[in-house]
Order: sequence, then structure tokens, then C-alpha cells
Amino acid sequence: MRPTRDDILRELGLTPVWRLRATRAAATPAAAEAPSVVGPPPPVAPAAPAAPVTGDDDRAARIAVLEWRDFAAAVDACTACGLARTRKRSVPGVGAIDAEWLFVGEAPGADEDAQGEPFVGQAGKLLDAMLAALGLSRSRNVYIANVLKCRPPNNRTPEPQEVDACRPFLDRQIALIRPQVIVALGKSAATTLLGVDATIASLRGRVHRYRDRPLIVTYHPAYLLRSLPDKAKAWEDLLLARRTLRAALDAATGAAAVDA
Repeated sequence: MRPTRDDILRELGLTPVWRLRATRAAATPAAAEAPSVVGPPPPVAPAAPAAPVTGDDDRAARIAVLEWRDFAAAVDACTACGLARTRKRSVPGVGAIDAEWLFVGEAPGADEDAQGEPFVGQAGKLLDAMLAALGLSRSRNVYIANVLKCRPPNNRTPEPQEVDACRPFLDRQIALIRPQVIVALGKSAATTLLGVDATIASLRGRVHRYRDRPLIVTYHPAYLLRSLPDKAKAWEDLLLARRTLRAALDAATGAAAVDA
């Protein structure tokens, strides 16, 4: 008698033999006869890659949520451009953190670099005098900052990459302060904030906007020290800024009354 498969397995010590029961899915003859093949799972289409997050995007996102208590330290720790290696001190800004007025200059000078505060030299004294004529001061209703928070060597014009690196800090200051009016001091600050290449003469005398805030352009106090006749024009610009601020406050008061 020819040995069966079970006899051979028994002789080899491979018994007992366990058999799979037929499944309900094999109820039809075709299903019962079809071999059970276990293979790799079908390929899955890869998910679309997420948009890459660059280091600049990540840095800007971190700056965009800074609070005042961390702001100065973040500016001081910044190494996004080469100015961190050449400056003595960073110059974040000074003034009331809920100011109605925000004055923005170009960059710190030698005196500011030494003291860590904007507009502290002769130009700063002139600015303080202009503020006093409006009944303002650095500690009341005014905040003073620069586009750049570190001094460029030899007071040279800021380079585009330096402006781009520092812009998130200024934007965060504006978001925190929520000023009623911004005054751009000098051509560099004005053209940087407005994104145009134009003269002071063509920009002053009208209301612009930056980050949904009204912006007035006037001369830089350092320029006024060299060109005294233009002080009268700068005073006109400050009066325009004051009228603009009052109009903004009146509009806000009116809107609040309507909501009430």
C-alpha cells in the first residue's frame, strides 16, 4: 500500500497535523479551490509633502508671539545678521508700551549703541524738544524705536538683509503697542515702512498706512540739525500727525458709542 502524506509526516515526527477550517468566504467551489496567498500590502500613495518651514519663517513666528517681558532679551540675543557682532548694545526701544504715538527712526547711532536707548544724542534732544512742544514725553503716550535694533558700523545705510532680519521685531512692537499714529523719521525709515523709493518731499504732508495704522512722514532730527529752515516743515508734519491721531480717537469713540 502506498503511504499517505500523513504516514510520511508521522514517520518524520511532524504530527499531529493541524488543518485550517474552511471559512464562510470559501462557501463556493471557486473560493474553496483558490489558493490562499499572503503577500505584501498594496502600495499606498505617499501623502503630499507639507510646505517646508524655513528657518526664517520659524524665527518670524517666534517673534510674532513675544510678550513685552521677553522682547528686549530676544532682541539682545538675536544673531540673524552680522550687526550682532559689531554693535556694543542692542537698542530695542523706549517709551510707554500703550503709547498713542510711535516714532520710528532708521538705526541706532554711536550714542545709542553705547547707552542702549534710541535718540539720546543731539538728535534725540531735538526730538525731545519737539515732543515737549506737543505736550508729550518719552514716558507718556510716546514710544520710540528704530527699524534696526543694532548700530550699523560707521552709521552706514542699513543693508536690505539687515532690514529684513529686524522687521519682525518692529512689527511685533506695533502689534503690542497698537499706536494710533506712526511717525516715520527720515527717508530710510519712511521708504522701508512704505516699501517705496521716494523723497521725503513727495511723502510728507499726507497720511499713509502701515499695518492698518496711519503713518506720517517727516524729517529725521539729525537732518534738522543740519537744515534748520526745515524745522517749520517738520512742525507741520507733527501737527498733521496730531490731527490724524485725534480723528482716529474720535472715530474709535464714535464706534464704541454705536456698539453700546
